[in-house]
Amino acid sequence: MKFSMIFEAQLADPAPEHERRVLHDCVEQAVHAEAMGFDRIWAVEHHALSQYAHMSASEIFLTWVAARTTRIRIGHGVVTMPFGYQHPVRVAERTAMLDVLSGGRVDIGAGRGATRQEMAMFGVRPEDTQPQLEEALRILAGAWRTETFEWHGSIDIGPGAVLPRPVQAPHPPLFMACSRHESLRRAAELGVGALVMGFAGADDVRAMRTLYDEAIAARSGAHFVGERPNDHLSALCPTIVLDDAAAAYRIGTRGQRFFAEAIAHWYGDGPAPRAYAPDEDHVEALARRRAQLVARLDEANIPARPVDTGPYNARHAYGRAEDAIAYVERLRAIGVDEVMCLIQMGTVPQEVCLETIRQWGERVIPHFRGLGERA
Repeated sequence: MKFSMIFEAQLADPAPEHERRVLHDCVEQAVHAEAMGFDRIWAVEHHALSQYAHMSASEIFLTWVAARTTRIRIGHGVVTMPFGYQHPVRVAERTAMLDVLSGGRVDIGAGRGATRQEMAMFGVRPEDTQPQLEEALRILAGAWRTETFEWHGSIDIGPGAVLPRPVQAPHPPLFMACSRHESLRRAAELGVGALVMGFAGADDVRAMRTLYDEAIAARSGAHFVGERPNDHLSALCPTIVLDDAAAAYRIGTRGQRFFAEAIAHWYGDGPAPRAYAPDEDHVEALARRRAQLVARLDEANIPARPVDTGPYNARHAYGRAEDAIAYVERLRAIGVDEVMCLIQMGTVPQEVCLETIRQWGERVIPHFRGLGERA
């Protein structure tokens, strides 16, 4: 099992000086993650989602981190692939360049960038997001495998060389963001790894692992985008770990509440997120918000599934190291290939992020490395 971290560059107060600070803080955390034994970092790509994600040019962030590290893998989790955001050849060129300069450490995931805000900023039509995402994945895999590349689909490309060529052959591993069960099935059919939300807790991750495995078993291979499939499932794991378990739980659930309200704001119709007082009962607030969301879904005759309401479940890897180990044990038993730690949430102080990374590196990750060695 692998261990990684994901960065959104969230902040409660989006003043420019705070925005600059949080981006440098994320770099510091990523460098610390390598020292503490993490296998990979992921950086999102979002646009104009104030407070929720200020990571708009993740290729720059990842390059900056790659230059300051030597071992840890560098992951796009994910690139917004519809063509209004960026031409797929530019994604292929940038990714290959980073793969060369980092010594073959790049992973790349694809996403739709399907919030109303982001699509409006780039003139992307909702109905184009899924087909263009899949077409972009096919273009990427093809552009890296041939000396002269051309493509004639919804767009025409080439013929010409896509340079440089990546270090990893035939190409860097491909992934896809999977927040819905439908996208999880499609990732399996396309033969790409799945980056799944884990906010709903281990039971929902188990259901998603089962669904992914069933789709892998049922596929014919006719829809693979790359030369060989990547059946790697990475599950999100919100976590804060401190010696003071109560403080970790309080800080973690406060951060998760901010994250949940940011999601509700940009992906729904909720108010802007707020940095509530540290000593409030954030668990009760999360439960209340979940109940409100389920009621609204019911009124609209939309079935409510755990994945829909996941950000409001507070049972995660919050507490002492042994609490995190117990939660990750559940994910290991489910068959998760990678635990993707969400530490940098909008209200979590930098010193808490760094201490959590240290605790995982010195106590949580070694526990599971030891299991592998004994096995």
